[in-house]
Amino acid sequence: MTRYSVDLDQRQLIASWGTGEGDLSQRIATLPDGAGTSALLALARSLTQLSDAAWRTYTHPASAAGTPEPDSEARRREQEREAFGEVPGAITEPHLPHGGTMLISYNRLVESAHRIGRALHHLRDAALTSTVLAEAALELAAVENAELGDLTGRAQQAVLLSREDASPVQVAAADHLLQQDPFGPTALFSTVDPTAAAVAATHWLAAAAEVAAGTSGQDPTQVVLEADTIESLPHETPTLVLGLLQDGATPHETVTALVRHAMHITDGLLLDPVTLRDQLKDLEEDFEETVAEHTGEADPDLDDVAVRLTPLDPKRPARDLLEDLLTGIHGCWLLHNASTEPEDDEDEDLGDAEEHQRRSRRRFAQLVRETATAHRDRLI
Repeated sequence: MTRYSVDLDQRQLIASWGTGEGDLSQRIATLPDGAGTSALLALARSLTQLSDAAWRTYTHPASAAGTPEPDSEARRREQEREAFGEVPGAITEPHLPHGGTMLISYNRLVESAHRIGRALHHLRDAALTSTVLAEAALELAAVENAELGDLTGRAQQAVLLSREDASPVQVAAADHLLQQDPFGPTALFSTVDPTAAAVAATHWLAAAAEVAAGTSGQDPTQVVLEADTIESLPHETPTLVLGLLQDGATPHETVTALVRHAMHITDGLLLDPVTLRDQLKDLEEDFEETVAEHTGEADPDLDDVAVRLTPLDPKRPARDLLEDLLTGIHGCWLLHNASTEPEDDEDEDLGDAEEHQRRSRRRFAQLVRETATAHRDRLI
C-alpha cells in the first residue's frame, strides 16, 4: 500500500510506496501554514487507511472466496470493490458529527474516504481538497491497473503483495521471463505479481524435476530432497509442491491454496479446523516418535517443540514461495549436474570448473525449456 506522511519542515504531504527494488516517494501537496500537526497527521493517516483498504480488494479478490451468496465473504468483498465509485463523494461530502452522533460506514474503504473528508473539512483548504481527490483517484486507478495485470507506475507496488488469486496476464509475463532464464531472472521479483510468478515457477519446477529425475533415476517428487544432500536447500516447500502436482493439482490450484492458507494465518484465522483436529490426534497417538522424526533428535525436548501452521512466511507468503520454488529449480540442476558426465567435446584443457558449471547450466536450462514447452497445457 501507499503510505502518507507529513514533512513538518517543508509543510508537505508525502506519498511513498515500494517497487520491489526499493521505495519511491512523491510530494503530493503543500499543506496550510496555520494547520496543527494533529490535523495534518489525521489527513495522512486517513489516506494511508484508504490505500490499505483499496489494496486489500486486490489481495483478497471476491473470485478467491467462492460464490457471492448474500451475506457471504465473497459478497462482502464484492461490495468493498464496488465502493471505489463512492470515494470521491465521501471525501467531498463526509459524514460529520450531528447532535452528538455520527454515521459510520461498515465499508472500510468508504469509511476511510469519510475520514479523509472530515480531515479536509477541518483544514478548510479548497486547493488541498482538489489535490487529495486527484491523489485518491490515482491510488484507486493503480489498484484497477494491477487487477488487469498492468504493474507499471504506482501499480508496481503489487509486486510486494501476496494475492489469493493470480492474473492470467501476470502468469504469462512470468512464464515469458522464465523462458528466458529458467533459474529465475531478477525481473521476476520487480515486475510481476509474486503469486502469479509462483504459478509460472511451479510449472517450471515440475519441468526441472522431470529433467533431474530422468538423469538421476530419482522419483520426480523427491529430486529437491535428494539435492539437499549435495547442497543445503529449503527443500520442504518445493517437495510439497511437487507432491501436490503429482496428486493432480494444477500449478494455479497449488500456489493459490498455499498462499491463501498463509494469508488466513496472517489474518489470525485457522482454516479447516477438522483436519487440524485429526492431525493433532495422529500426533498425540505417537507423539514422542513423531516429534523425534520431525526434529531429527533421538531424545527431543518436548517443551521446546514448535509446530508450523504454514510452510510459508506468513508476512510475505507469495514471495517466500517464489523464492523456494526457484531454489528448487536450482536444486534440480545440482542433482542433474551430479548425475551427468561431461560432454565428450569438453577437453580437460578447458579446465575450468566454473566453465563446466556454466555449460551444465546452459544444457540443463535448454532441457527444462523443452520439457516446459511440451507440458504447456499444465500451466494453461
